[in-house]
Amino acid sequence: MEWNEIALGMAKEVERHVMPIFGTAKAGQRVGTNVSGDVTKFVDKVAEDIVLSYLSPLNINIVSEEVGNIDRGSEYTAIIDPIDGSYNFAAGIPVFAFSFAVFKNKDPIYAMIYEFTTRTVYEGIPGEGAYMNSNPIHVRKPVRGKEALSFYTRERGYGIIRKVKRIRVLGAVAVELTYLAKGALDGVLDIRNYVRPTDIAAGVIIAREAGAIVTDERGEELKLDFDATEKTNIIAVNDRYLLNLILEELREK
Repeated sequence: MEWNEIALGMAKEVERHVMPIFGTAKAGQRVGTNVSGDVTKFVDKVAEDIVLSYLSPLNINIVSEEVGNIDRGSEYTAIIDPIDGSYNFAAGIPVFAFSFAVFKNKDPIYAMIYEFTTRTVYEGIPGEGAYMNSNPIHVRKPVRGKEALSFYTRERGYGIIRKVKRIRVLGAVAVELTYLAKGALDGVLDIRNYVRPTDIAAGVIIAREAGAIVTDERGEELKLDFDATEKTNIIAVNDRYLLNLILEELREK
């Protein structure tokens, strides 16, 4: 299957339906609760219904933000967040994206993140590299004392703030992982035990293909579960020095 065409087709169809309600009260209207117990917004439901209509005829397994796991016994599994950053979307903050990753058995074979407001397409192809609008991208070479880090926490690791130049929290981890991949950030760190595979699957593939190191909070290789309710921590950085700095701070606390 041409996964890039399938992913971009879904992203564009979601874009066509949701962008007219960007920043409106209707977009943020509560219409239910997802499998993790979080609020399902109107925009989430609209976007996911479109994605399911695209993928259901393919008869593949699906792991998605709102409906959870759909097991069809296929060797292929798609892990999707139709709108990563839906709070931003409803609030009128232009940082959100469509996130799609596909696996054959447990092996990643393709990932795409589509950033709606800039119409930027990020792709990760395992063994081949990471791309932005078809051009190769790579994490940037770090400059000590100049690191910019996206950092989500709850009462842990605050000392990290004093050890880097800037902290940015954009509210859409899929987007932030692509920014790491293209060299706009040095790291993405979320230690709230909050992110799910749907939030990070595509971003992890893209970041790794761009040269990032992606681990759990212990510094061990992050492994993705095919479970929409599984919550985890993530450290994604552009070099080993920054990883060790973060791990040292977390161990101290």
